[in-house]
Amino acid sequence: MSNDESDSPRKTADEELMYYDPVDDHAFPDERVNAVLEFVDDDEEITTYLDAQNVNPVDRMGYNDHGTKHINIVRNRALCLYELLKRGNVEFNGATDQGLEEADEAVIVALGAILHDIGHVVHRKDHAYYSVPLAADILDRILPEFYGLADTVRMKGEVLHTIICHHSSETPLTLEAGIVRVADALDMERGRSRVPYESGGRGINTVSSQAIERVSLRPDVDRAVLVEIEMRNAAGVYQVDSLLKKKIDRSGLSEHMRIVAINTREGDDNLVERIEL
Repeated sequence: MSNDESDSPRKTADEELMYYDPVDDHAFPDERVNAVLEFVDDDEEITTYLDAQNVNPVDRMGYNDHGTKHINIVRNRALCLYELLKRGNVEFNGATDQGLEEADEAVIVALGAILHDIGHVVHRKDHAYYSVPLAADILDRILPEFYGLADTVRMKGEVLHTIICHHSSETPLTLEAGIVRVADALDMERGRSRVPYESGGRGINTVSSQAIERVSLRPDVDRAVLVEIEMRNAAGVYQVDSLLKKKIDRSGLSEHMRIVAINTREGDDNLVERIEL
């Protein structure tokens, strides 16, 4: 899950954030999460899961991407959301409630984002519940490389909480889990639905995703995070008003985020020009 943007210039305080770059200056202690990311990036078990987990949803069911590319996007957007929220002085509770350190917050977010969809190797339906035991085995191997026994147990529980709560029917009890939940929904650009669309799929998920041109994250004037979504037609409203809104609700992040979606295509499709959440 290498970052193709790692050589790009560092972002200024008001520019959009799309990629997490370990060498940038961050609003949080980043040494620990950077070490964990370096460790897991080339881990054969994880990279195999990320490839294998795409077979059921995409190859067998004609659904949107849930493989390596999706996970890379979710990981980057989760850590960028975390960065913006930390800049906005938002206090997190997952690591704190467990007596862990601030540096552990980003680790929880990153590992949750990376492992949240591995349950797809079992089935698309109820995949979040299959992801938990599979991720638990991986965490039992990875976390002791960085933590003692007691903190390993606590970190494992917090990461698994983010994984189960990316499912819309579960309510996150931590802001770390809320970030993974929302970041998952922010992977909505048209490239994600390329395979089912080119195979003739015209379901609402595929068509609405095809309508989304671009998603960007940046600081907002009144809130910590502004999410800007560019749509090419009104079909994108489904992605924003149904899927994204459903993930933001009960995420714990709604008061810290502003969502603006704009129909950028001029012409006869003026049914929806702008929506704001």
